[in-house]
Amino acid sequence: MTTINNMAERTEMVSICRRMNSSGINQGTAGNLSLRLDKGFLITPSSLAYDIMQPEDLVEMDFDGTYIGRRPSSEWRFHRDILKHRTDIDVVLHCHSMYATTLACHHKTIPSFHYMTGIAGGTTIRCASYATFGTQALSDAALVALENRMACLLGQHGQISLGKTLEGALWLAIEVETLSRMYVQALTLGEPPVLPDDEMDRVIAQMKRMSYGHAPDPEGINDVARPRGT
Repeated sequence: MTTINNMAERTEMVSICRRMNSSGINQGTAGNLSLRLDKGFLITPSSLAYDIMQPEDLVEMDFDGTYIGRRPSSEWRFHRDILKHRTDIDVVLHCHSMYATTLACHHKTIPSFHYMTGIAGGTTIRCASYATFGTQALSDAALVALENRMACLLGQHGQISLGKTLEGALWLAIEVETLSRMYVQALTLGEPPVLPDDEMDRVIAQMKRMSYGHAPDPEGINDVARPRGT
């Protein structure tokens, strides 16, 4: 009997894939997910519905493009290239969330119309230029759009969100979709004003400092934790 390695990671990946669909950011067999390993990475297989996917169906790939098991996702190139070039992250999540894809169909970059745009690491969430799915051209375009960013849109395609963890990448993808929906709705009233770069610099610094609620407030309000029961 062949032993499947990385079973814990595989099991978590399948769970995240199913949550992509249950959260509404993905539909059917669209989208894909990868996770860095000590050598190479795991990636979802091609054309297999998440609700029937099993941990052993995930494909183990090397950075030279060779793989073990089922045929990998058609988008394996940008997963490989992002993981290869972005040593600061370990997860690549791609989905066709409705509002992010709506903006991507118009090649619209998301500006700092809302301070939460900073969650992607900059003053904008860029939209990559269009290229045919599964091609090296698409991978190259994604790398440009993701420079100094944790997320991007893909022209007339969808979105990519990155993370150090599977949970983190899923959280970011949902946030990008939420921002996209807000931006689409704001556009019905006209192009919204954007926050200036110096304010976004403060916002991004605050996000890093607070680690989303896991560090003291910079003003000192939360510097001393109260004992339990008081």
